[in-house]
Amino acid sequence: MDRIDVPPAGPMDLPLSLLEMGCSGRFELITHPIPGQALPPQSTLPHGLPPTSLNPETEVEKRFLRDPAWLPIHDTDVAFQKFLKVTQRNVNVDSLLNCTASPLHSGLSVVRDPTTGMLLDFTEVLMENTGLSAKNSLSLQRQPGPPSESLRGSNTNYPFLPGGMEELTLDQIKKKSELEEEIDFENDLLKIPPGLKAGMDFTNKDAKVAKAEVNLMSLLETLDITDLQPEEEEKEEGKGKEEASKIPRTNSLEDLGIKDAVSSSTPAEKGKEEKSKPGEKPEENQKWAIPVDVTSPCEDFYKRIPNLAFKWPFELDVFQKQAVLRLEAHDSVFVAAHTSAGKTVVAEYAIALSQKHMTRTIYTSPIKALSNQKFRDFKNTFGDVGLLTGDVQLSPESSCLIMTTEILRSMLYNGSEVIRDLEWVIFDEVHYINDAERGVVWEEVLIMLPDHVSIILLSATVPNALEFSEWIGRIKKRHIYVISTLKRPVPLEHYLYTGNSTKTQKEMFLLVDAAGNFLTKGYYAAVDAKKERTSKHAQSFGTKNTSQNTSASQDRAVWLTLLHFLSQRQQTPVVAFTFSRTRCDENARSLDYMDLTSSIEKAEIHSFFQKSLSRLRGGDRQLPQILLMRDLLKRGVAIHHSGILPILKEVIEMLFSRGLVKVLFATETFAMGVNMPARTVVFDSIRKHDGTGFRNLLPGEYIQMAGRAGRRGLDATGTVMILCKAGVHEMADLHVMMLGKPTVLQSQFRLTYTMILNLLRVEALRVTDMMRRSFSESHRDTQAHEKKIIQLKQTLSTLSPLDTEGQLSDMLPYYHTVTELRVTTEALQRAILESVNGLKALSVGRVIVVNNKQHLNALGVILQVSNDSVNRTFTALIICEKGNEEGDGGGHAALPHLYNTALFVPEGPCSHTVQKLKLQDIMAITVKTLKVIPDRIIDNYNKRQQPRFKLDPPGQAISTAAQELLRLAEANPGSMATLDPVNDLQLKSVDVVEGSMRLRVLQDSLREFNCIHSPTFGEQFARVQERMSVEDELDRLRFLVSDQSLSLLPEYHQRIKVLQSLQYVDSSGAVQLKGRVACQISSHELLLTELLFENVLSPLAPEESAALLSCLVFTQNTQVEPHITNTLQEGIDKVLSVAQRIGELQRECGIPQTAEEFVGQFKFGLTEVVYCWARGMPFAEIALLTDVQEGTVVRCIQRLDEVLKEVRQAARIVGDSVLGSKMEKASLSIRRDIVFTASLYTH
Repeated sequence: MDRIDVPPAGPMDLPLSLLEMGCSGRFELITHPIPGQALPPQSTLPHGLPPTSLNPETEVEKRFLRDPAWLPIHDTDVAFQKFLKVTQRNVNVDSLLNCTASPLHSGLSVVRDPTTGMLLDFTEVLMENTGLSAKNSLSLQRQPGPPSESLRGSNTNYPFLPGGMEELTLDQIKKKSELEEEIDFENDLLKIPPGLKAGMDFTNKDAKVAKAEVNLMSLLETLDITDLQPEEEEKEEGKGKEEASKIPRTNSLEDLGIKDAVSSSTPAEKGKEEKSKPGEKPEENQKWAIPVDVTSPCEDFYKRIPNLAFKWPFELDVFQKQAVLRLEAHDSVFVAAHTSAGKTVVAEYAIALSQKHMTRTIYTSPIKALSNQKFRDFKNTFGDVGLLTGDVQLSPESSCLIMTTEILRSMLYNGSEVIRDLEWVIFDEVHYINDAERGVVWEEVLIMLPDHVSIILLSATVPNALEFSEWIGRIKKRHIYVISTLKRPVPLEHYLYTGNSTKTQKEMFLLVDAAGNFLTKGYYAAVDAKKERTSKHAQSFGTKNTSQNTSASQDRAVWLTLLHFLSQRQQTPVVAFTFSRTRCDENARSLDYMDLTSSIEKAEIHSFFQKSLSRLRGGDRQLPQILLMRDLLKRGVAIHHSGILPILKEVIEMLFSRGLVKVLFATETFAMGVNMPARTVVFDSIRKHDGTGFRNLLPGEYIQMAGRAGRRGLDATGTVMILCKAGVHEMADLHVMMLGKPTVLQSQFRLTYTMILNLLRVEALRVTDMMRRSFSESHRDTQAHEKKIIQLKQTLSTLSPLDTEGQLSDMLPYYHTVTELRVTTEALQRAILESVNGLKALSVGRVIVVNNKQHLNALGVILQVSNDSVNRTFTALIICEKGNEEGDGGGHAALPHLYNTALFVPEGPCSHTVQKLKLQDIMAITVKTLKVIPDRIIDNYNKRQQPRFKLDPPGQAISTAAQELLRLAEANPGSMATLDPVNDLQLKSVDVVEGSMRLRVLQDSLREFNCIHSPTFGEQFARVQERMSVEDELDRLRFLVSDQSLSLLPEYHQRIKVLQSLQYVDSSGAVQLKGRVACQISSHELLLTELLFENVLSPLAPEESAALLSCLVFTQNTQVEPHITNTLQEGIDKVLSVAQRIGELQRECGIPQTAEEFVGQFKFGLTEVVYCWARGMPFAEIALLTDVQEGTVVRCIQRLDEVLKEVRQAARIVGDSVLGSKMEKASLSIRRDIVFTASLYTH
């Protein structure tokens, strides 16, 4: 609409003006315009109408002809100069400055009529927190970032504040926001609700009880039973008192103890705390993990949830119902159950709930293959599901996102906007936290999740589910409900199989029945069956080869026999777990005559196989592995391990789940989460190689694999068979493996450079916070310690002050000397006892000086020494005062500090006692020994302990020994000569020598103190001791609460040292450019960043740089020597020298890994393969260049693509656009054909 110029208003014009109402295009006439203001329409909106769409021509002209940033100005070309003249372009330097508009500091608020709701007015309100953005705040109230960063976030963003991290300062608690006010339940209460005429009266009147006309007492009075009265009245009075004392307790919230619990928490948590624990008083030590009872049926389930968010075609088990109830209450749960027990139900319900609530759910799994399968399952169920893995990104705007845990971790660190809408995070296969390499990722994610996200953990059965949940509950400050069930929907029967020919094919022996009982009978039957077959010669002279290994032909005989037997009994499909890839292949190939499928099944397999591989290029369809597998599959046999091409693996999984693969030879990875149950599971052996050596399967691994047997709804029981090829395994091994406890969840938390840098770039988060919250530190109960510290401080303040005047002035140094003396003596005694000579000296008959609560420097003689080396005790005969045999008259207990060495001599008649002494009771070992008859002494003493022989005189042996001890004591009243640990016992270690010298010095110094002569010394010393013991305990607790007691703290300082010397962070801990680059990179961050900054990749061609970087993702050893170009060889040498330098630096900074180990992680076996692949060589030819299996090659190239993407990002940050585009080219050159065929699950 063209603008009309209206002449200024003249005297003849009516005083009218137009007012534009809102944005709807309505106008109103107003008659008295403000004088002097132009006539065109005025608007109720402060800034006028929002701009409409502009003319595209002017837009193009502005963008491409007038924009100085777009065209070069200094071009010498004549035509260009002419063009500049034509366009008359003005140089506008300001347009090059780009500054984001400052956020609006105010908004419009509506004023309405309270009765009619009519709109009366707009008022301008100032907005708080407008300056918050993803670059400076952890708060959820910050502004959303640009849409391009909303999914993965950016590595310059701050993460959102992790839940449970807010340790608020007092000022923050005192400073209240406008949203909350202190409600005083006593004063200023509204008596009349707004809008009502009458109200309530809250004044505290004593309730008047209307006197009942007839009561029991008045009736009884008429009966004249007087003796009832007093008791009744007392009772009534008592009742009255009780009631009176009950009422005031509930008068105000403060007395209930709720008030202080709430006021100490943050404003945001107030509501939550009240919600999470209604009606329970805050206990002293709260348990965060709450076990849920799944034994009794859940009767009122449908009453409590009348309309379920998701309905299943089957009735739920009790544990599933309990989990659903907890999810409805928005609580976090930990569900531990066997595979195929139906844990997915919990995940499905959470996804359904989040769809109902319009929020989002993230489902994480440890393995990419598992993510793809879950994507297909959930896509069929819910429709609105997305997938994020390293190389695939499908519908990321969906309400349910499936991803690997690593991606969730980077989203959390990079402050992705998805986190705002997140309601649930589901961690599947949580027992993966035991994985040494990747377990730390789970812990990081659990620690970094914000407060509003609830957690669902699904795991195989683990023994310490409660402890693990307790840890999560404590770091997140919320309850975790633990639902654990050991019930199997399909019980398992475990057999031993010894058959190896048609004659013996029925030899299977039940070892563990469906109820879980171990049957030894079955075991011995198997042993006998195996024995019968060994020749008579071998039985009498022992077999020639007792090794576990059997030849290929023997193996073949066993498998043919077994599979023939199983298919006869219709026990297929079978999964045969074999713990070596080559063994898998050999076993499958050896079944060349076996055909297990019908012709109809063959046709189905053929058509599915052809259809699935139709998107491969012609050459790729003729790969040897594919041809071999096609042949095997048609006969119902298949192989599944990491060396198989991913697309083939998926074909096999799909055919297996349809029941068309009858026998599957698989490695352990098949049992990890892939939900593909079979009728029978067979173990080729029970030993596996775990990277360091051969060992038996752990109970957890065995259960995980055996749990694949038994299909729910199809089989009554699942069959598990263990082949006894060479001989029957040891019974103890089998018992442990089948019925042992599964592996405990253990923390694999370790510090990684990426984690340290990611936390250092955010001032509000500290690495020590992360370490303190890790599962490895879960034994630290900081809250309990802090409560204790407060109590001890109060105790300290109540203790009476010390009197250190005059004679008592050296009381404290005296205390410290005595304490040191005690510690040194104990250390020396320990050393003596741990030595051979010391134990020899402490033998029967040795005279010792005893010092404990009952005896002070009394002589004794050893009668017996116990055998256990841990808590060794000595039985000794000790002399004492008459009447102090039992130890009740011990007056010296209060003064253990007086180090007088004078021996005890009884004042009255001498008596004796026989006691068991601990090591610390023996003050000194003297040089004397006595001839004693221990048995007689002990028997006589024990006899006289019985009441009827109480008054008998002591036996001959005892009285002789006691008199001898008394004589010794009287002969040496000062002290007796003792065995010196260094000279007599020949203990020459530095600690002992130093200790005994120090002991002499300390003993001499004791005599010089004045305080011991003070009359009030005893009581004053007791006070010092009390105060000092409290202070010591306080120091100990303060240390435990502080960061100094973290087990990983030294390593953290070492790693910071490495980062500082490489200039990733400066001395104050601020992250530098190199550190920013390293944040982008998920593995081997130091090496890659160094390569970038040293320009190692610049001279290389794109395909060469891809080949060089393959050393970061390839982990196997190869036998084949690669043939490579000279530039590549130079590149490899440079990489190795950089790695050597980093390795040595780490060593210098104190990290235990040697430089050789660090350099040894990088393997260059696939450089030639990747180089040729990037140059376009077909896959069939590449497979011939190396001995590495096809599946492994494909996986390495896929992971290499992720590394190239990371390097490209890093190059962008540094500003090296050439390297960035080179990485892009490299990435494009390897992304082709069979390596990057899309997964069948995602179509």
